[in-house]
Amino acid sequence: MDPVLHSLLSRHSLGGKHLSEPGPDDAALALMADAALHAPDHAGLVPFRFIVVRGEQRQRLAALFADAARDAGKDASGIALDAERALQVPVTVAVMARIDPGHPQVPAHEQWCAVGGALAMFLQAAHALGYAGKMLSGHKVRHPAIQAAFCAPGEMLVGWVSLGTAARPLKASPRRLRQADVLQPWA
Repeated sequence: MDPVLHSLLSRHSLGGKHLSEPGPDDAALALMADAALHAPDHAGLVPFRFIVVRGEQRQRLAALFADAARDAGKDASGIALDAERALQVPVTVAVMARIDPGHPQVPAHEQWCAVGGALAMFLQAAHALGYAGKMLSGHKVRHPAIQAAFCAPGEMLVGWVSLGTAARPLKASPRRLRQADVLQPWA
């Protein structure tokens, strides 16, 4: 099989508790961002941005996650678990979207497609470079303090990509659908 196709067909998400050091370095992150910039993007709007969190910055992210958990009414163990999620991952990449709903040429749904395509290319490049990861979102993306920490005016936080080296072998997730369920001829 072609190595590119093999890479595409072998990528699977791996959660933070199964990620270890090392995470991607600056050169790997630059390649991942470059791959994201090759995603389909009508009119070249680049409606996305990435922010890298690693090293000591994870403490600040953990504090934000803990505050969001506290505000959501979680108990002490839930707060500690959310904080730990920020600390256990070698590299976390926040994903922001900049959608212009009034763009005269590119409707919002196409801009969202570009964000999703960029995210997929970013994760695929991480896999091709030997890293594992997973996209996460949830209630924290809507927390005002977390949004303020990451978003510039006009942006919204989509979620986080957790990245590192797989601490266990990647396992294929069971498929709920078959190719015939998603690829059909026009009748």
